[in-house]
Amino acid sequence: MSMRFLRAGVVCGLGLLFVTGGCHRKRKTRSAAKSEAYADKLRPIVAAKELKVLRWPNFSDYEPLVQTFYDDRNFEVAWVEGYKPTKQASAFIEAFRSAAEKGLLPEDYDASLWAGRIEKMKAKNDDDTAQFDAAMTVNVMRYISDLRIGRVNPTRFNFGINTQEKKYDLPEFVSDNAVDAEDVPKLIRSVEPDSEQYRQLEGMLAKYLDLAKQQAGSSELQQPLPPVVKPVSPGGTYEDVSGLVARLQFEGDLAVGAMGEKPLAPTLTSELSDGVKHYQVRHGLTDDGRLTAQTIASLNVPMMERVKQMDDSLERWRWLPNEYVNAPLMVNLPEFVLRGYNNGSDGKAHALDFKMKVVVGKVVGEHQTPVFAHKMKYLIFRPYWNVPMSIIKKELAPHLAKSGVGYLASKNFETVNSKGVPVNATAAEVMRGGVVVREKPGPKNSLGLVKFMFPNDYDIYLHSTPTPSLFARSRRDFSHGCVRVEQPVDLAVWVLRNQGGEWDQAKVKEAMNSGPDNHTVSLKTPIPIVIFYLTASVGEDGQMKFFDDLYGYDKQLEAVLAKGMPFPVTPVKIDPHAVATPGDTD
Repeated sequence: MSMRFLRAGVVCGLGLLFVTGGCHRKRKTRSAAKSEAYADKLRPIVAAKELKVLRWPNFSDYEPLVQTFYDDRNFEVAWVEGYKPTKQASAFIEAFRSAAEKGLLPEDYDASLWAGRIEKMKAKNDDDTAQFDAAMTVNVMRYISDLRIGRVNPTRFNFGINTQEKKYDLPEFVSDNAVDAEDVPKLIRSVEPDSEQYRQLEGMLAKYLDLAKQQAGSSELQQPLPPVVKPVSPGGTYEDVSGLVARLQFEGDLAVGAMGEKPLAPTLTSELSDGVKHYQVRHGLTDDGRLTAQTIASLNVPMMERVKQMDDSLERWRWLPNEYVNAPLMVNLPEFVLRGYNNGSDGKAHALDFKMKVVVGKVVGEHQTPVFAHKMKYLIFRPYWNVPMSIIKKELAPHLAKSGVGYLASKNFETVNSKGVPVNATAAEVMRGGVVVREKPGPKNSLGLVKFMFPNDYDIYLHSTPTPSLFARSRRDFSHGCVRVEQPVDLAVWVLRNQGGEWDQAKVKEAMNSGPDNHTVSLKTPIPIVIFYLTASVGEDGQMKFFDDLYGYDKQLEAVLAKGMPFPVTPVKIDPHAVATPGDTD
């Protein structure tokens, strides 16, 4: 219990000894005074922790906040004047009704119930008025909190993102800022992430909500495209060209009228193939203009599922602490891309400096790369790779059993003690963890010639790789959890650009190719980096992009949200290495 709440209770308790009808003390809010006539009705409602008229009656997670809110205003109503909602209450009700445009569920905020409540108040029943006011307070708090820090605590999924530092003091914020707000939509916008990328995605959501509505009303657009047995190349035959044209034109991947008059020949023309390619680029598919099974499956995804992807991505944006909303470095795992941004002196100008491909953790084998935010603090040129016991047992054990420790030396590994001094060891000592197995530095090292370090609980980092051929693939989940970068030299130069101007490409290449082994360079200023998960985003070209739910993180989020409020806030205690195994092999 907060001291603020405790003091209020003590003062009120003492006041009740002398004042009949309730507690009269100094108000702790800047909002204008309103009627205390419903105080005796409001007190038991707030204390009950459940209000049956709500869509989600259990508000126990907000009860202390609602209690403080009303206590600070001597249990005056906040949202009612003369048995009618205030203009602020009406504005919030409208916001609740349009919550889908924010990636939220309108019924989580009783969107369809407010009209009935307003009608009931006309009978001037004090119980109905008190219930209306309490319901409005609970829903305003839920709505503001959900927009501010998201609905579900990301630690619930073992993600390393701390939402707590940007939480509002909700009783104070709602009472001082929302109750008498002159411009409720402006207030709502101020609550959301101050990110142009977030705003672009939210803006696109309105378009896709409309597309989903159009598709629901069109039998043609609901009809799935027939599958293909083998890829159809330009000039090849496809049985439902008319359906394909309609589907590509629906989202704007093919210009209306580009195919001339119907009926159309069952041929994948060059114009139609260009439309397919445009679609493939937007969906992270191999962009060769061919009709593949994967492309058809993607085209058959309903628009409402795309809306869910956008909702999930907006939710994750809200998790980010303010320091990371416009992070200079961001990896988007399902897109397999790392971006670097040049932030302005105000920390808000978020101009793209570079974009490069990455390889991320495998979907299978519990090697998924987790979502987290941290700060890059140093680089290591020509690093060693200390092999985790999990990889020793799963991948090296069969070779050790067959060939003994000689296998390690043949593959550029060595065994060292806890101080890093090379020692001779037996296979048995290796298997029980009595020594450290590490791979020697060099061009064949699994980490490549440089790694970029942001110390974290998952032991995840960025690094180069001796197998650059993997970057040519459209789907790039091949690592043991760490993130391999396509252009390590360029990234190193960018990361070191504020070190005094000494680190150009030539010096970086020298450090990688012929410099000392395991050479650490500390950054003068740590760089915020986010390992993120957006299956929907707006690209630099202004086009809407969608990516597969690589690790099923969207499905996990949707499963929690489907259970309704109150959403879980307690972290699930999971070993970080159950999500991603530290280190990497190729």
